[in-house]
Amino acid sequence: MTGRPIRVLVVEDDPVAADAHLAYVARVPGFVPSGVARTGAEARRLLARTTVDLLLLDLHLPDGHGLGLARALRADGHTADVIAVTSARDLAVVRESVSLGVVQYVLKPFTFAVLRDRLERYAEFREAAGEASGQAEVDRALAALRAPGPAALPKGLSPPTLERVAGVLRDAPEGVSAAGVAGVAGLSRITARRYLEHLVEAGRAARAPRYGHVGRPELLYRWLAPRPVRDG
Repeated sequence: MTGRPIRVLVVEDDPVAADAHLAYVARVPGFVPSGVARTGAEARRLLARTTVDLLLLDLHLPDGHGLGLARALRADGHTADVIAVTSARDLAVVRESVSLGVVQYVLKPFTFAVLRDRLERYAEFREAAGEASGQAEVDRALAALRAPGPAALPKGLSPPTLERVAGVLRDAPEGVSAAGVAGVAGLSRITARRYLEHLVEAGRAARAPRYGHVGRPELLYRWLAPRPVRDG
């Protein structure tokens, strides 16, 4: 990628997720993190004094829905592009995101590889400049924003099973062992542990030992992402 770096503002109220997103952005060549806003109001204050090219925008913020923030920014004249980074799976929200110019929609939990792919595709789209020679060139520029298929996971892991394991963690705020996840999700203990460790590496879960039993302490896993709240 050539030219100046693309400046990215992370809008995310969960401190763990915000730190992970900042670290991910900093690892992608051509992108620089410009900071973190924990609320929509803080994002608007930062954008009033800082030039930003791209927002990584969580849709569930403490002071309102992220799409409401996107709408307000457009009304204020801000032209920064938006990548929605969220646990919201309502396709009506996805459609509204598209109508507001959201260029990518990344579902939590995700890995660094997933976000890197989306950022690289966005950079390719931005670099397309000048007058198109025809429809094919316009199609190529727009295709840069589209992922070729399902987001890549480590070999042997599948998105449906990952979502099943994540769902078990969301429903166990006090933490749950690999054996507990295996029982609820219908997996072997070894398979459950692989998915749990993947979520830990992706910054979506934490692990901690539970003492008080004979022998080695048992590892408990806990979901770190905020629970979805109603749209508004």
